[in-house]
Amino acid sequence: MDLRAEEVAPVGGAALDQVLGLSVGAAVVTAILLGIAWGHRTHRIQWFQRLGDSLQARTGEPGWSSIPALFVASSLVVALLGFLWDVSLHAGRGRDEGPLANPAHYLILYGLFALFIAGMSAIVYPRDGMKPGIASVRITRKWYAPVAGIYIAACGLYALIGFPLDDVWHRLFGQDVTLWGPTHLMLIGGAGLSTAGIILLHREAEFSDEWKGRGDNHAANVMHKLTLAMAFGGLLIGLSVFQAEFDFGIAQFRMVFAPMMIAAAAALTLIAARLYAGPGAALFAAFFFVIVRGVVAFIVGDVFGQASHVFPLYLGSALLIELLALSRLKDRPLLFGAVGGLLIGTVGTVVEKLWNDAVFQFPWTSDMWLEGLLMAVPVAIGAGLCGALFHLGLNGRLPANRWVGRTIVTLSILVTGGAVANGLAATVPDDAQATFEITETGTRDNPEILFDVTVSEGLIDDDPTWVQVTAWQGGGAGVVTQQLERTGPNSWTTTEPVPIGGNWKTLLRVQDGRMLTAAPIYLPADPAIDAEEVPASAEVTRDFVPEIEILQRERDLDTTPVLWSIANAVVLICSLAILAGICASVARVSGAIAREGERRRAGDTVGAGPKP
Repeated sequence: MDLRAEEVAPVGGAALDQVLGLSVGAAVVTAILLGIAWGHRTHRIQWFQRLGDSLQARTGEPGWSSIPALFVASSLVVALLGFLWDVSLHAGRGRDEGPLANPAHYLILYGLFALFIAGMSAIVYPRDGMKPGIASVRITRKWYAPVAGIYIAACGLYALIGFPLDDVWHRLFGQDVTLWGPTHLMLIGGAGLSTAGIILLHREAEFSDEWKGRGDNHAANVMHKLTLAMAFGGLLIGLSVFQAEFDFGIAQFRMVFAPMMIAAAAALTLIAARLYAGPGAALFAAFFFVIVRGVVAFIVGDVFGQASHVFPLYLGSALLIELLALSRLKDRPLLFGAVGGLLIGTVGTVVEKLWNDAVFQFPWTSDMWLEGLLMAVPVAIGAGLCGALFHLGLNGRLPANRWVGRTIVTLSILVTGGAVANGLAATVPDDAQATFEITETGTRDNPEILFDVTVSEGLIDDDPTWVQVTAWQGGGAGVVTQQLERTGPNSWTTTEPVPIGGNWKTLLRVQDGRMLTAAPIYLPADPAIDAEEVPASAEVTRDFVPEIEILQRERDLDTTPVLWSIANAVVLICSLAILAGICASVARVSGAIAREGERRRAGDTVGAGPKP
């Protein structure tokens, strides 16, 4: 059969003209922002101040809080759309011809710049020696900034740095067409974690002089509560983006990660939302997540015509937390967080399994169920405790012994890290093979195949996580996945035709316990990486190899291990620094609120003394 591959994109980093164009654009935007900041702080421009005053009249929050909230809201919605569109484009057509050739990148860049601007606007807005809130950080003798604003700006900068580093990464290690590439995690991690900063910024605003002087503004109070509730929904969205490959049905990692990541996002967000924002907040956050993700999924799949995806529901876990809050445990936040995390990791995971098996590409089978629970439950408990700590910090009630909070956060990170390490531990069988008997279907222009496959005896047990065929990156909405039908102890068959030819990459994928492996069926020639075509013959036997060798053909797997380890260690250190940043910010705000409470109580005590 004549299956010539179409022209493929280059590999190993962007063209220099695109790098130069992005650098010039970033420099121009930076110069404009610096000019606005200097003009505002020297009173040469007044429109920025008037914008803050206008938003304060509507929301009751000062400009250094309301302006960043506006930017964060727009940045996260646009960045989420761009991010999921980008994932669908990579799933459908493979790597880019360059960063400027992918339209989704423009949305992502806007979102990340807007996020950085949000943090910097909170830092720059206070002038003339004004102290924003009670936890402000002194920058110069007469310049103070809200600590949450500094954290949001750091998240934005961290995410923005990931964009040029991604190109450097490709030049060093080849193209990694996967969501979980280290620099990709910087992009989505910075944006996702910034939502915690906007919640903290709202809390700082509540202790500002502007907030105290807003009077009985019912509309402002309603807007403030609505914005806060949506911020928790935004946090749930931000913590859920790490699951996107599972949402698209093209996960390049073991299925045990899926319940763990869902439980972690649910426990931290929903427990903090219910404890801090009150009755119904957990359900509101879950509904907000479903609505926003549903709209984005519709736009990406139906409007843009790219690969479709689904997403977790979270409503079961939210209902569990709302019901738990009816008990007296609500008055003991840390215990509430631990019990809530346990419920989400167990009952909530079962509810998510019912949803997953109904709408996702591949079910959570008994093969991964026990290991999945052993990962999800402790991670969910740790996340629930962190959610409770977030609530306590927002109320100025962190444990008096600082080592309690530090120990909880540290152990939660270590437990999560251990679960991730366990999930990444996968095996590849030695000398295992798959023999395909292929029947051609379709047309010359759009060739498809049906096949029967027989694997080495005893390779796969009676209940594997999946035995599937995946065809992707064929162009357009080019993602086809199919669970194969078992026909014997070591044989399976397709139930519908699957595409080959052109740029399609078609392969058999197997996950059984820790075994994660694949065998190619058809792969196109790729001159950019000197890869020859792997043709789909009528009968052919292929070796099982690590999935990464097929799914990420563009990766340079011969890179020096030392360089690879150093590069990953740098990304890990930066990520831990961002986590340390939110912990330090919450602790600073909590301490300031506690001191303010003591001062007010002391004032009340003095005022209650006998009159002369």
